[in-house]
Amino acid sequence: MRWRYPVIASQKGIYPTILFVFFVGFLAWLYQAIQPSPPKICGTPDGPPVSAPRIMLRDGRHLAYKEHGVSRDIAKYKIVYVHGFDSCRHDVVIASELSPEIVQELGIYIVSFDRPGYGESDPDPKRTVKSIALDIEELADKLELGSKFYVVGFSMGGQVIWSCLKYIPDRLAGATLVAPAVNYWWPGFPANLSKEAYSQQFVQDQWTLRVAHYTPWLTYWWNTQKWFPASSVVAHSTAILSRQDLELMPRHSKRKSYAAQVRQQGEFESLHRDLMIGFGTWEFDPMDLENPFPNNEGSVHLWHGDEDGLVPVLLQRYIAQRLPWIHYHEIAGAGHLFPYAEGMVDAIVKSLLTRDV
Repeated sequence: MRWRYPVIASQKGIYPTILFVFFVGFLAWLYQAIQPSPPKICGTPDGPPVSAPRIMLRDGRHLAYKEHGVSRDIAKYKIVYVHGFDSCRHDVVIASELSPEIVQELGIYIVSFDRPGYGESDPDPKRTVKSIALDIEELADKLELGSKFYVVGFSMGGQVIWSCLKYIPDRLAGATLVAPAVNYWWPGFPANLSKEAYSQQFVQDQWTLRVAHYTPWLTYWWNTQKWFPASSVVAHSTAILSRQDLELMPRHSKRKSYAAQVRQQGEFESLHRDLMIGFGTWEFDPMDLENPFPNNEGSVHLWHGDEDGLVPVLLQRYIAQRLPWIHYHEIAGAGHLFPYAEGMVDAIVKSLLTRDV
């Protein structure tokens, strides 16, 4: 009977080995699953071609841009426009929807640019809430826009304007945030209010933002895995849009001609990093900002629709209460795409540039 014991003992020793091999294999799989693919940088042998004018930034990155309106040499008003999530330099609602008469009458020049990782701008693996404001300042300097210029941002681009107000306020002649994205974890929000607003999002979007905030290293995996539904915004779901948004969609259809450029360098350095930065832990709270124009030499405007399904309006109302120096414009019956409504951009731009509106 003694010969059985070694056999039994050896069989028992197999199980820990199998478990160990399985565990190592799982870790290897997990590591691969959370690693994003390298970006396909424009202008490199394996990357997309460069077709837009670009400037070289302080750290060697390139920023692609596009000019609109009158020539910058004769312009009276110079605006840097910041595009939103999953967009690029071609998505410039204040240029496409602005009346040509107003452009000529006021002498308006607009420059839009691809934010890092989008379109033809190089990715910025070291991107922070502050760095994008410095990119905007350097773009303005390279294009010789002068000591002061205006900034306008839409959606996630509107959120970037908070960074401009924080880090380059002395360079601003005025600023407008159009349907700006909010970070539900800004400490200035009352917990019950941010929770209420957060709960208004689709469950899948709640999880997407939760992952981006608490476990940013899983952002790539979460947005590429097939087990659970990821972001409805990334998937371009129309279920999140308001009645007015659906009516305005045809005016937003021009982007089909350049949509492929938006994510051409890869989704991680564009969409996913946007999520990690926009909904991560910020080094400042916008609700602690002071009026950059104490002598009324400029103005800051925030425009929002009360039926916006992407960004809950109640948080914008709270911001407007906390920062009374902001000119708050709430549009009844409007969704996230309200700037595409007839005459809306004219009102937005004139309120920023003139004092009689």
